[in-house]
Amino acid sequence: MRILAIETSCDETGAAVVEFDGKKVQLLSNVVASSLSLHAETGGIIPERAAREQIKFIIPVISKALVDAEVSFNRENIPNIDEIAITYGPGLIGSLLVGVETAKTLSYIWDKPLIPVNHLFGHIYANWIEKNSDEPTILPEFPLVALIVSGGHTDLVLMKSHQDVTWIGGTRDDAAGEAYDKIGRLLNLPYPAGPKIEQLAKDGDPNSFKFPRPLLHEGGYDFSFSGLKTAVLREVQKIKSLNDKTVSNICRCMQDAIIEVLVKKTMKAASEYGVKNILLSGGVAANETLGNTFREKIAQNTHQVKFYVPIRKLCTDNAAMIGSAACFKNESMPWEEITANPELYFD
Repeated sequence: MRILAIETSCDETGAAVVEFDGKKVQLLSNVVASSLSLHAETGGIIPERAAREQIKFIIPVISKALVDAEVSFNRENIPNIDEIAITYGPGLIGSLLVGVETAKTLSYIWDKPLIPVNHLFGHIYANWIEKNSDEPTILPEFPLVALIVSGGHTDLVLMKSHQDVTWIGGTRDDAAGEAYDKIGRLLNLPYPAGPKIEQLAKDGDPNSFKFPRPLLHEGGYDFSFSGLKTAVLREVQKIKSLNDKTVSNICRCMQDAIIEVLVKKTMKAASEYGVKNILLSGGVAANETLGNTFREKIAQNTHQVKFYVPIRKLCTDNAAMIGSAACFKNESMPWEEITANPELYFD
């Protein structure tokens, strides 16, 4: 089965072609056009600007994905694909509409089934895409705990099967990625701030500041990072002039606080539910320090689990992950019944 997937939930415009043999997801092409450079000028995403750029990118990106995958066309100029997958939420309404309406149009004129995909599940299913290496891909096993960490979401879900999914905790306010960007703005760092903060943190002193670990010792699995942001703000306000060393120290200490909360809560959930695997996904999953901390803690833990994280280019928003999710949650709908839902969450 061959699927054309489309992703436009935020500022990226993505299209990919994946092939599924019933067990493994093979990536045939993956194209992403980003308007990040425009949003970097304003220190954040302007929704209307993102949607306008996506209108320009959407058809060229889809065309390139089909060409890169060497998809053939019949005499009616219809591509040799079996289905179309589309992100229908959550996300920015203008951006979602660009992708959803394009996918609906293609579904109609090509007479192909259309599969609506929850963007959050897409991040999780990036872990099922085969890695291009000489070693065989070992797929995740159930039951598992999946942590989604991005600019808009920090969520923990328990999966006993592809169909049996339970949300067990999420952010009450700022997501982890959002905290990175807001703190980056306080420190006059470029947007998005995550990569730069991780880089600067390597030279920082972990004992220079004592930032809070929000909700770390509470019984549940919720997250909260707005208090951490406020604590950093107060420290910055005390300092008359930020030098490079102080900025590195702040980056190190705030990152340590976020990672400790993410790892400890996830490890606790893995132990409580007796899972076989821990899956990390979302834009913040590209943070190597976070991934390495998970590996270290798992190696020290008596309850042994396998750890999965997608390759870096599949952590941030992309269409490949949407195609992968569609392979396992293959529930097509009539194109007329699919609508963009910016508030979509876990059922």
